[in-house]
Amino acid sequence: MSGTVAAAFTIGEAARASGVKVPTIRFYEQAGLIPELVRTQANRRLYGPAEVRRLVFIRHARELGFELDAIRALLSLQDRPDQSCAEADAIASARLEEVRQRISFLKALEAELAQMVRACAHGRVAECRVIETLSDHGQCSFHAAEAPAGAAKGPPKPKARARSKATAGRGDA
Repeated sequence: MSGTVAAAFTIGEAARASGVKVPTIRFYEQAGLIPELVRTQANRRLYGPAEVRRLVFIRHARELGFELDAIRALLSLQDRPDQSCAEADAIASARLEEVRQRISFLKALEAELAQMVRACAHGRVAECRVIETLSDHGQCSFHAAEAPAGAAKGPPKPKARARSKATAGRGDA
């Protein structure tokens, strides 16, 4: 078990110290990102400084968009400091590539929206270029350039992650 009674925080205190909400802390515990904790006689969790640092690490990684599996792998590496950091570099590099793809997608989306707005004559809705483009997918140069005819194209999809029924639909940030 982790944590000590001498330097212990309640879940609320750990939440305030780490910037992670209480329900999210519980979710991270269920997801196995935080080790089993010391509990009081009243069965309350006690968080030590190491757990609060771990929560801060997780929060920062989530802010940077890392998936829970990547965070789990990074935490495992952090727990073994004598290991090579090649795996951490690979995880961060993969995330960087996802961000670059997303930026590329957003730039193309921005250009399409700007074109729609520029083409609008500000007349009647019957001649509105914005409405016309949104109504006819074929007029959208963004999609025509990005996907085969008739195929809807959106931002790059994140890698699939398995979720249990208990965590489905639940936020993790």
